[in-house]
This record gives sequence, structure tokens and C-alpha cells, in this order.
Amino acid sequence: MPTSTNSPIDQPSIRVSHKERAAVRRDTKTELVRCGVELCTEKGFQVSGINDLLQRVGAPKGSFYHHFASKHEFGEAVIDAYAEYFARKLNRHLDDCTRKPLTRLADFVDEAQRGMAKFDYKRGCLVGNLGQELSGLDEDFRTRLESVLCSWERKTAECLREAVESGDLSTAHDPVLLANFFWTGWEGAILRAKLTKSAAPMQLFADIFFGKVLR
Repeated sequence: MPTSTNSPIDQPSIRVSHKERAAVRRDTKTELVRCGVELCTEKGFQVSGINDLLQRVGAPKGSFYHHFASKHEFGEAVIDAYAEYFARKLNRHLDDCTRKPLTRLADFVDEAQRGMAKFDYKRGCLVGNLGQELSGLDEDFRTRLESVLCSWERKTAECLREAVESGDLSTAHDPVLLANFFWTGWEGAILRAKLTKSAAPMQLFADIFFGKVLR
């Protein structure tokens, strides 16, 4: 009876190209950052441990420092990733020319409330969370977070300026000051929503902003 002449040595080797290895490394790094965003919005930056991160991602120990020189560098990557994600979200609403400018901002508020409820009010705004946690401890993080928040204010001011130009908002209003007020109050409302595990603080702020402040 003939026997197979193939042995493990005879089997063709599977070669992984440099491009494929690089793709795996990129995917692992992307997943680490994605998971880092989740952890930081739930627990904060300092409490989120590297081992917990690696376990969630399923990455081997030691791989973290293959992608990041330090936890500080990782934190910067997390902030940048969240900033990019949130900019896309904000642009999707505030650039929607099929809706009136103030309706666009209200749509953003509504979606944010649904998002908080979806995660049972355990997650909040990463920028707000880390701003409270790290602004007094790390100047690099403070300036990075403030820069992100200022970019949101500028985008919101553009939308409010459109509302003034279209006549939906009085010319007595300053879009820049209104945008600053909106984000200052909205971040506080999100924090209170996490504390109360309720959308009520967010809805209260929205009711006063759209029903009183913008009149």
C-alpha cells in the first residue's frame, strides 16, 4: 500500500510578505487605539491599564511598546483618533445643507443623547473626561484637548453664522460666543448625565439653549 512521501519538511512554507506583516501591525495598533478610546471614555486615562487594554484586544504582552514608545504617546494617539471620529460626526450633522442650521445642531444633540443612553451613560465625551482628569497634570494633554474643543467651537460657530445669515437667528447674537457657551454647557450636561445615569441634564440644557438663549 503506497505511503505518502510528504513530511513536514516537504510541505511548502507559507511566506508572509513585508506588506502583509505591516498590515497586521497597523491593524493591531488601530485596534489598541480604538479600545483605548473605549476605556478612556468609561474609566479615564490613568485608571486604564496596559494589561487590561491588551487583554481586550487579544494582543500579546509586550506588543504595546512595539507600537507606542510610552503610555503618554498612546494617550496622544487616543485623543487624535477621537478628535477625527468626532469631527466626522459633527461635520455629518452641521454640513447637512438639506436641514436648516439650527435643526442641524439640534440633530447632533439628539444623536448624542441616544448615544449616551445606548451605553447606559457609562461613556461620556473623551475630551471632557480627560480634560478634567489630566489638565492639571500634563500640559501637553491640556493643550491638545483644548485645541480639539476649540475646533468643535469653530465648526459650531460656522453653523450658527449660517443661521444668522439665513434669518433664523437674530443678528444681535454673536455666533462665536454662542458656540463657546454651547460647548461649555454641553460638556457639563454630559458629565451630569453620567452622574445621574439620565438624559435629563442634556435635555434641560438643550431646552434652555434652543428655547431661551437663541431667542
